[in-house]
Amino acid sequence: MVVNGMPMKRLKRRVTADLYDFLTFPSSSSGSSVATPFRANVRSFLTKHALMPPPSSIFPHLMAWQILFRVGDATEGFDSSSAMVCLDVVEEDVARSRSIYCDQCRVVGWSGHPVCSKRYHFIIKADGNSIGGYHKPCVRCGDILHLSELGCKSCSHVTTTDDVEDWICHQLEDTTHLLHGVIHSNGYGHLLRVNGREGGSRVLSGCHIMDFWDRLCKTLSVRKVSVMDVSKKYGLEYRLLHAITKGHTWYGDWGYEFVAGSFALTSDAYKSAVETLSSLPLSIFLPQGFIPPSTRLQDIISFYQSFSKCELENIKDLFCFLMRLIHDAHKYSSRVEDATCKKPRTSGVLSWSRADVVRVEEAMFRVLRAVSGSNWVSYRALRGAVCRVAPPPLLDHCLMELGGKMAVEGMVVNARYNPDSGALEYRLEPQNLSLTTTCNDSCVANYPPSEEVLKQDLKFLYEFMLHPQTGLSYGPDLTRNLTISSAEKLLDCKQFVKDYKHEKLSSGNGVMVCLLCQLELVDQSGEIAPHPPAELVVLPENATVSDLKVEASKAFQEVYLAFRRFQAEELLGYDGVEDSTQVKLLLGSTESVRVRGRCLGKNGLNKFRVERGIETWTVDCICGANDDDGERMLACDVCGVWQHTRCSGINDSEAVPAKFVCYRCRESL
Repeated sequence: MVVNGMPMKRLKRRVTADLYDFLTFPSSSSGSSVATPFRANVRSFLTKHALMPPPSSIFPHLMAWQILFRVGDATEGFDSSSAMVCLDVVEEDVARSRSIYCDQCRVVGWSGHPVCSKRYHFIIKADGNSIGGYHKPCVRCGDILHLSELGCKSCSHVTTTDDVEDWICHQLEDTTHLLHGVIHSNGYGHLLRVNGREGGSRVLSGCHIMDFWDRLCKTLSVRKVSVMDVSKKYGLEYRLLHAITKGHTWYGDWGYEFVAGSFALTSDAYKSAVETLSSLPLSIFLPQGFIPPSTRLQDIISFYQSFSKCELENIKDLFCFLMRLIHDAHKYSSRVEDATCKKPRTSGVLSWSRADVVRVEEAMFRVLRAVSGSNWVSYRALRGAVCRVAPPPLLDHCLMELGGKMAVEGMVVNARYNPDSGALEYRLEPQNLSLTTTCNDSCVANYPPSEEVLKQDLKFLYEFMLHPQTGLSYGPDLTRNLTISSAEKLLDCKQFVKDYKHEKLSSGNGVMVCLLCQLELVDQSGEIAPHPPAELVVLPENATVSDLKVEASKAFQEVYLAFRRFQAEELLGYDGVEDSTQVKLLLGSTESVRVRGRCLGKNGLNKFRVERGIETWTVDCICGANDDDGERMLACDVCGVWQHTRCSGINDSEAVPAKFVCYRCRESL
């Protein structure tokens, strides 16, 4: 097909080449040499890089900006559309939003921040479409409608404003997004969702998405970002598995650190739990002396100890080795699948499909099942038995990959070199027997178990060595109890924060003054006092105290809804200073200043006062928690104080009782 004299394929390449590269955007050089706050950076970023669809008259409080990316250099192996990514930036006017308060701020310790005026959602949808496309499905028949259409042409269903708003809210709450991060106008944000290839991404890995998010936050001068780590790997709790193998959460590779955990856990408790579990010796799980392994757990541990070239002494060594084997097996199988699925261009290129490989493997399984007893089948004999099934190159490929493959009914193909002839041999064995046999016979060093078997072993070891609810009894009671306690602590530590630490204020070329302005309000009148973080104010070199007050007032008015009528009145510690005094002469090298002021009018501070909301509640749990940490709680019917259900002896699987009296009130009754 030709468009304007240019072939369609070349046209797609031309369009894709003009897009930003997702793997490198934004570059480190795109930031300003002068420190600028997030509230200013995000506006300039969107103006420079994003496209905004026509404004919606239905919901003017939501504006969706779009940026299209290519993923690296699109190759002929990818369709150009599959190698493109759309980033939606949804600018939400919080004052007109359904959700005024931020649950993430409340549980991460920022509940004292005032409610920000804007929230910016950075979203990459899993289906590749854009939220800003202004199309939605009919709630009755599912046909695609434009947001401005009030009725469905197929089923005549009348779309209400509530229907549309429900759909938009669902888009912001969808758990399938490849990326969803939200940043408040004060520069504090939350990473809500990262879904890589295991989460449905066809092109982007989780590391690709995290690298992009981290570069974006640095460019925008984001201040702090929290993440609740509930990620899973191979169906297992990854925050526990990664802590054992790497010493920190997966997000720690990008600088996210443990700050405060559920149930009043501290950073020291987290580090101690990691060390306790990681250093747990494998010897306590194994029989002593020359007694052979007698359980599946002992079989698996013994197999990987004999298979590894390095000594595996503790839990960390074992799980690191197993994760590395899974990574290598997946990497190899991906290369094989890429090679087998490509269409041939010349006679030297592999020409079989995945279905061909499966067909040959099934034929080999049938031959091995027909062999009686524990007899081994040589490479040559097995190849001859299936010689009519496929061409010789495909047979050789399947034979080289056969070791460790899962057959039916839990049987595994075991491969070895014959100790006498040196010939490669195969036979089917039960999985646990295969592991034991492989340890005692001449194991094929180049034939670790298949990826499927490795993942099954990882899950088994995780459940019976790490998980506090399913682990086996082993070792002294003191060791066992300490291990369970450490695993529970790591599972309870979900909140991690990255501080981007933009404290060093650059004055650029010497013509600007950068100050962090800390706010102090007068006339609090006994209400819950907000605690806004300091706001960055950038002034010209010859700015006066009057200019500083004006700019500080503008900054807090723009960022927070409760301070829309805020006026800065004085600089604390500089009484009697004239407004005409130059700031640079007054403050010198000082990079921060405290500004006192008030909110004019009766409605200066209202429901937007703090992120925790207007309700007053008290948390005082026996574990030491004195604030909402996101765990399930209940309030005492006598004193009204909240505490964790788990700390009150109520399991998470149990319903909350209709009436509850805390231990303090029970003692006083």
